Amino acid sequence: MILRKFLIPAIGCLIAFASCKKENSSSKNGATAAPDDCVQRAAVASGSLIEGQYIVLYKDNAISSKGISAQRMTEFSEDALSRNNISEKALQKSFAGEPGGFIAALSESEAARLRKDENIEAIEPDRIIALSNCFTVVEPRLITWNIERIGYGNGVGKRAWIIDTGIDFDHPDLNVDVSKSKSFISGVTSADDENGHGTHVAGIIGAKNNTFGVLGVASGATLVSCRVLDKDGSGSLSNIIQALSYISANASPGDVVNMSVGDDDGISEILDRQVQTVAAKGIFISIAAGNEHTDANKYSPGRASGPNIFTVTAIDSLDNFASFSNYGNDVVDYAMPGVKILSTYMGNKYAYMSGTSMAAPHMAGLLLLKGARISKSGVAKNDPDGTPDPIAHF
Repeated sequence: MILRKFLIPAIGCLIAFASCKKENSSSKNGATAAPDDCVQRAAVASGSLIEGQYIVLYKDNAISSKGISAQRMTEFSEDALSRNNISEKALQKSFAGEPGGFIAALSESEAARLRKDENIEAIEPDRIIALSNCFTVVEPRLITWNIERIGYGNGVGKRAWIIDTGIDFDHPDLNVDVSKSKSFISGVTSADDENGHGTHVAGIIGAKNNTFGVLGVASGATLVSCRVLDKDGSGSLSNIIQALSYISANASPGDVVNMSVGDDDGISEILDRQVQTVAAKGIFISIAAGNEHTDANKYSPGRASGPNIFTVTAIDSLDNFASFSNYGNDVVDYAMPGVKILSTYMGNKYAYMSGTSMAAPHMAGLLLLKGARISKSGVAKNDPDGTPDPIAHF
């Protein structure tokens, strides 16, 4: 999910490049898709500690970050370091988000001192987040089985914030707000996608209703790229924390955030808190449950709960619970299509991917269209926790 590992899946280990040929017929079976077991899991490096780098969260009453300038947040963080006999040069970045916090280069002893500060709620070591690539590039189909299964509508004028590898700014089937898109990767200024995963997620949410390509759940929705992973699918937990802070400051009630990223190596209280803070503003958040086929409550942010937060598991075209998907009715809200999903891909292409990373944007699309007034249509078959997850529907 995000902290230690990634919860982003994609199908098809073979790459079969094809032109984006128009085709008006719908597809129920995702023909030519790659093997079902090719699910994008965390890369080997995912979960590794970033030596000497920490994420620090303020207590709720320490500072009111609402409307506070970036310069004031920086000064407040420098003060926190200074009064604990830590050089102000240790500060790397600060972030808002009510209560907000900062990222700093610290020794273990310095981190221990900060933990005792009356204004500090939590300190966690930063970690690498990385995903492996697994996909198949194919010809597009206008209405795919997954879109037919859950329904679709007009998303024009609605906005989704996608925390991922970026979005292909030039893809003709996507409506990307480049001006609001932002990279949170150190040294990378563009939020354009160089990996493909984020573009695939974006298409599931909002691919346009036109005469080519595929159709998104909320077709034509405005898509904002919050890039937290580089071209190799690698990033850090602190990148995601900063992205949530940015969304908290710039999104509006009724907007939707998609998090097909997560920490499949454990729990982050800071991440969970940031998710809950954003959701409390009336912003809906759809979260991938993860692909480890275990309890979803072991990982952040899938374990986060509260109003406007939705954790999503995956099903196939026959409503069978996906073999890779995490589960658990204590944190899971809905099941959505996540096996052999055809969507947009970087370079003006289309590709198949599988995983709960694909299930979450289906939920995000429905949330754009209906808010929390989600209908249900059947349940996931063979749900391993014994209580079938409901399948959301338009």
